[in-house]
Amino acid sequence: MSPTVAVILALAVGTYAFRLVGPVLHGRVELSARVQELLSAGAVVLLVALLATGALTEGGEFAGWARPAGVLVGGVLAWRRAPFVVVVLGAAGVTAALRLAGVA
Repeated sequence: MSPTVAVILALAVGTYAFRLVGPVLHGRVELSARVQELLSAGAVVLLVALLATGALTEGGEFAGWARPAGVLVGGVLAWRRAPFVVVVLGAAGVTAALRLAGVA
């Protein structure tokens, strides 16, 4: 067995075990309210960090102003509870319009 195949199998087993731990320990481990708050806050921070890097960068460089503006419009529409199709089309439309107008 090659080292690459061994690493892939080890990662597959680790991933399966990690996913299995949640349902298996669901009723057996009790987390305090403070830990639950911290986990929720951590999830929000990670999602915001992913959104920021995806919205602001492309290939390690600043993506230009059109993409962040589109993401901002999509975020506002989602916050206003617009249907998902409207959110996506609004964000894409603003980005496309700005790029068509020459805003990079």
